[in-house]
Amino acid sequence: MIGPWAGALIGLAAAAPLRAAVVRYAVPYGEPLRLCCPAGRFGRLPGGRCPGCGDRAAGPAPGTVEAVAAAVGAALGLAADPGNAALLCWAGLFGVLLGFVDTAVLRLPDALTLPLALGTAVLLPLADHRPAVLLRCLLAAAALGLLYGGLALLVPIGLGDAKLAPSLGAVLGLYGWGTVASGVFAAFLLGGLWGVLLLLTRRAGRGDALPFGPPLLLGALVALLAAARAAV
Repeated sequence: MIGPWAGALIGLAAAAPLRAAVVRYAVPYGEPLRLCCPAGRFGRLPGGRCPGCGDRAAGPAPGTVEAVAAAVGAALGLAADPGNAALLCWAGLFGVLLGFVDTAVLRLPDALTLPLALGTAVLLPLADHRPAVLLRCLLAAAALGLLYGGLALLVPIGLGDAKLAPSLGAVLGLYGWGTVASGVFAAFLLGGLWGVLLLLTRRAGRGDALPFGPPLLLGALVALLAAARAAV
C-alpha cells in the first residue's frame, strides 16, 4: 500500500480543482456550466471564493471538498499499491467530484461519467494485465451497467447511476466477484439507511428524490477496503 498519509496528501492536492469542478458542473439539467469570471476559476479557494473576481460560489460549504478528498485519499492509500495506485486515485477523486455534484443537483452528468469510464479503461491494464482478471473486470462492468440500467426503468435510480456503475464494476472486478457483489449490497444498504435517516429527521419526504450516486460510490469504497484488508 502507499499509505493513508500519502493518499490524504494526494486528496488535498486535488481538492482545489475538484472544488472548481463541483461548482462548474453542479447545475440543473439543461443549464449551462457555471462560470463567474472570464478565466473560469470559480470556487478554487477552500472558502469557495473565486480568485479572479472575489465572488462567492454557490457550492459546497468551505472545507467540505477538502475534507472528503483527504478522507477518500487516505482510505484508498490503505488499498493502493504501486500497480493500482493510478487507477484507484483516478476513480476515487472522480468519485468525490461526482458525489458532490449528485448531492447538489441530483444528476451525474455525462461530461463526468464518460471521462471516468475512459480513464478507467486506460488505467485498468496497468493495475493488472492478466487476461483472466481483465475479462472479469469487463464482465463486472457490463453486469453492473445492465443491473442499474434495468433498475432505472423500474425504481427511482437515474441513468447517471447506470453510467457510473460500469466504472465501479471494473475497479471492483480487480478483487473478485465477491467484492463486486459486496459493493452492490453495500450501496443499497447505505442508500436505504441514508433515506431512513432523512425521513426520521424530516429533511426529506416519502416522495422526494434522493441522490443514489454517493451511496453507490461509498458502497464501492467500503467493498474495496474490505477486500484489500482481507488480502493482507
